[in-house]
Amino acid sequence: MTQEELDALMSGGIDMEGDSNEDVVESDDTTEDFNELSDKEVQEDSKDSLAESIENSELPLPATDENKMVHQLDDVTKESEEKASEIFDIIDGISADLMEKEESINEVIKVLNANIDLFTTLSEKFPDIETFKTQLKINEEALVQADAVVESLQNSGDSIMNVMDIMQYQDIHRQKIERVVNVMRSLSRYMSTLFEGKIDDEKRVSSAKHIEGDSSTDLASTDDIEALLEKFGNQ
Repeated sequence: MTQEELDALMSGGIDMEGDSNEDVVESDDTTEDFNELSDKEVQEDSKDSLAESIENSELPLPATDENKMVHQLDDVTKESEEKASEIFDIIDGISADLMEKEESINEVIKVLNANIDLFTTLSEKFPDIETFKTQLKINEEALVQADAVVESLQNSGDSIMNVMDIMQYQDIHRQKIERVVNVMRSLSRYMSTLFEGKIDDEKRVSSAKHIEGDSSTDLASTDDIEALLEKFGNQ
């Protein structure tokens, strides 16, 4: 600061208070802008957090048909029973086909056994004729293949029976779910009974929307309360 500025300051020529006030105003404006920006960021963060919570099912979901536990369990048991019935029908159809094919192969085996007996006799009576020996060998090989087919069909039938036995557990699981549902319904009825009151909800006094300590600013003032009491006292 020069001597001239110092002299002017001593004589009141420079308004230091005005400059200081301007600086304070600018500082206040900056603080308000910062607070406003911070509030916006907090609101955006809150919205993002709320959306993320809903997406991750951290908050209780609305009581719709898709979210009601008993409703969902009832759907599971119903659909499970229907699908199990369809599977059993398919398995029964496959089992019937296998049994039919086994019967057909058994008829073929009878024919092959008859041919083997015939060509065995012919080969013994006419050992010089190679055709009889050739046909005997062909029928014996066919018989071996037919027996293998029968064995495969029987193994498939046994596997299907095992599948049906395993599917019985599905019915057991359904019964377990139904038992859980019954317990949940019993608890629900018990809780409803436990919280029952002697006064109907329609006859109850409406609850105050705002009381002291709420974050809302729409509170009844002391004058309003005294006026209300005075009004009831005059009746």
